[in-house]
Amino acid sequence: MPQPRHASLATFALILGGIAIGTTEFVTMGLLPDIAYGVDVSIPTAGHAISAYAAGVVVGAPLIAALGATLPRKGLLVGLMVAFAVGNALSALAPGYETLVGARFLAGLPHGAYFGVAALVAVDLAPPGRAGRAVGTVMLGIPVANVLGVPGATWLGQTLGWRSAYWLVAVLGLLTVALVLAQVPHLPGDRSKTVRSELGALTNLQVLLTLAVGAVGFGGMFAMYSYIAPTVTDVTGLPASAVPLFLLVFGVAGFVGNLLAGRMGDWSVLRSVVIGMVGLGISLGLFALVAQWVVPALLVLALTSVLASVLVINLQLRLMQVAGKAQTLAAAGNHAALNLANALGAWLGGVVIARGYGYTAPSWVGVGLSVLGLAVLGVSLLVHERTAPWRRPGRRAAAERAESLRAG
Repeated sequence: MPQPRHASLATFALILGGIAIGTTEFVTMGLLPDIAYGVDVSIPTAGHAISAYAAGVVVGAPLIAALGATLPRKGLLVGLMVAFAVGNALSALAPGYETLVGARFLAGLPHGAYFGVAALVAVDLAPPGRAGRAVGTVMLGIPVANVLGVPGATWLGQTLGWRSAYWLVAVLGLLTVALVLAQVPHLPGDRSKTVRSELGALTNLQVLLTLAVGAVGFGGMFAMYSYIAPTVTDVTGLPASAVPLFLLVFGVAGFVGNLLAGRMGDWSVLRSVVIGMVGLGISLGLFALVAQWVVPALLVLALTSVLASVLVINLQLRLMQVAGKAQTLAAAGNHAALNLANALGAWLGGVVIARGYGYTAPSWVGVGLSVLGLAVLGVSLLVHERTAPWRRPGRRAAAERAESLRAG
């Protein structure tokens, strides 16, 4: 396997792409009032730009992951980040609402496939026995984006205009392209894979149920977070300059949640998913109740971010357990499901706001989505129990049950 001249720079290139993607995914939420004013629509209508990006991820993640499985991975990474940079540049140039929505859809197409391919590249470059740490390092792009990229881009957008945030992301995408070309070695695709074999994972009931848990249950977080900027100004009563602080608290808490989620996954993936889903629903309800007070709102927002991270990472681990050999599709599919949650949550949140229920109403929508996600999870657990190997007689089944309990 070819090795990069500077392994740390190759890894940084992969992380930088994740930072760019994480920034563009969440910065629209922090700048939603500015964007709405800029394209002359209401805030709920502008929220459709969030849904459009998420829809791009949902469409692009499984298709690009399946179609690109046999392509050289370095070239695929470069192509994905070029497309990503173009999509964000078009977002910055969009003259009106309709073109902005279209540009956000295009910007979202490479999202899930990038993370799936970057994870495989990280494993290829890692020393033996360090594959898990390598994937975890690459995935740091999202929490770093929430700590630095999103608050910074939000401040930039408020200071220089919302279009500047998308220009910043486009530049980060091009920097990623340059670093990947310079530092990541040529890595061939897997010729043994086919579109049919990759998409075959979607016929697995547990894969579909796990994806549904994320798509429905995690939508609750996005229902609240998509409208965090007007919530801070209209409910908490703070100036727009305070929005980056809320985004920073959310990002730092998410970073902590990432660290906690890994330890919880080592303890029990399934139990961690349950804890994450139940806790997320409770925290969203609490946020609706305390959003008018600054300190309680910040504390509950931080708790929500921690629980969201626990849920996301353990859903990813669960997909890896049940997807078999289609690991690329599992990685990309998880991002597709979570961005379907993004689209669903942002849309439903906009619906209740447009009907006059106020900016705390999306949090109550989130509680309902968490309950629905928990119901789907219950079905998944029931199927898991009924199809578990320990239902077969014999000592081997007993051993398999013990191993399953450790994994799940």
